Amino acid sequence: MSKLPLTKKDFQTDQEVRWCPGCGDYAILAQVQKVFPTLGIPKEQFVIVSGIGCSSRFPYYMNTYGFHTIHGRAPAVATGLKVMRPELSVWVVTGDGDGLSIGGNHFLHVMRRNVDLKMMLFNNRIYGLTKGQYSPTSELGKKTKSTPLGSLDYPFCPGAVAIAAEASFVARALDRDQKHLGHMVERAARHTGTAFLEIYQNCNVFNDGAFFDLTEKDTRPINVLEVEHGKPLVFGPNKEHGIVFDGFEPKVVDVAEVGLDKIVVHDEQGPAAYHAALVRMRHPSVIGVVRAVPRPPYDAMMNQQIDQQIAQRGAGDLQALLRGRDTWVVEE
Repeated sequence: MSKLPLTKKDFQTDQEVRWCPGCGDYAILAQVQKVFPTLGIPKEQFVIVSGIGCSSRFPYYMNTYGFHTIHGRAPAVATGLKVMRPELSVWVVTGDGDGLSIGGNHFLHVMRRNVDLKMMLFNNRIYGLTKGQYSPTSELGKKTKSTPLGSLDYPFCPGAVAIAAEASFVARALDRDQKHLGHMVERAARHTGTAFLEIYQNCNVFNDGAFFDLTEKDTRPINVLEVEHGKPLVFGPNKEHGIVFDGFEPKVVDVAEVGLDKIVVHDEQGPAAYHAALVRMRHPSVIGVVRAVPRPPYDAMMNQQIDQQIAQRGAGDLQALLRGRDTWVVEE
């Protein structure tokens, strides 16, 4: 057993980090290595499971157990691991291509089941590892190597997809906002159930500047709304703008004109429709914990169900099951 307390160095490996210089993935790796020692979990109880893509190199750079799986299937592998080893802290690292394209179905069902996993989706709105094709989150009209005339696909909003699939925790962070990113990693870690954290991440080779309006000092204040539970939805250099709802649609207003008491106060446990409306906003873009609702996790319920059956009927007989009456013979 590893000795507590741990430090960031305990989670660093001797592997050469093989991301392009300047990639936003470095910032995410640094914050995860910084947060993990603070969680009070022994190092050998962490597991990083990834799929395919630039983000999926993550297990090599974390001094924990890890599994680099196949394209889009990391949630399925992680689910099996968490169900059988519920004491482990299991993290899924994926990207907008891996998680929402070939892995879209697995993404939906891990959210629906509420398995006690922590999923970080690195969203750079492009396929990086395969050299710059458009992804499920690329903007309409995006010109890439695979869409030279502009993409005709309407993009996914990952947070909205997660909420539609009944996710119990949905948050968003920016790779360049290190302090806030670390806080979001910690919030995800402490949530019981599937914690989905979307991270806007810059690909400086194939999609440089995709989120600069949200990260640069002169443009961030007017373009980013950082939500906090129990606090009004205000933004701007002097918090002069706020959000009210016009029916089901969020609307930007001048706080001085309508009064602070008219501004919506954020509720992490509010209705899913409210959370979906927030996470889909484009101006301003929302970061922070949008949704965090308590719900029993799938793995705990499954193991409880098994324990109850063993208590009532005793341990099962695998051979009897395999050779039982529910078999048939196929004849030519």
